[in-house]
Amino acid sequence: MNGPEDFELEAAELVRSYVITKGRRLPDEDQLSLITLVTAAPEQVQRPLRLSPEEQRLLDVCSAGYLSVAEIAGHTRLPLGVVRIMLAGLTEAGYLLTRPPVARARLADKELLEEVLSGLRAKFG
Repeated sequence: MNGPEDFELEAAELVRSYVITKGRRLPDEDQLSLITLVTAAPEQVQRPLRLSPEEQRLLDVCSAGYLSVAEIAGHTRLPLGVVRIMLAGLTEAGYLLTRPPVARARLADKELLEEVLSGLRAKFG
């Protein structure tokens, strides 16, 4: 028979999402979508005395360069909604910079390309 002294206490690996996000709401999709690119602001920004471990981890991940919100969530293994809320808070505080994703290139006009190709064939054979 096992007594109470035989059980080991295990550290909880899960912190509730509302604790991490401090009760904040999701930002608008226009403000911070899955493909919005995020990076750490230059070091001139004054850092607060204390960031939560999750916020510090986000800053560390973002300091490597521009990453999408989805990539950041993957690297931190936090729920996507939690990451979006925390990134919005860090952006508002001036610790992160965001930019919209690179727009898709327009498709070239097929007729124009065929004319260029036939002109090259006529000139160079």
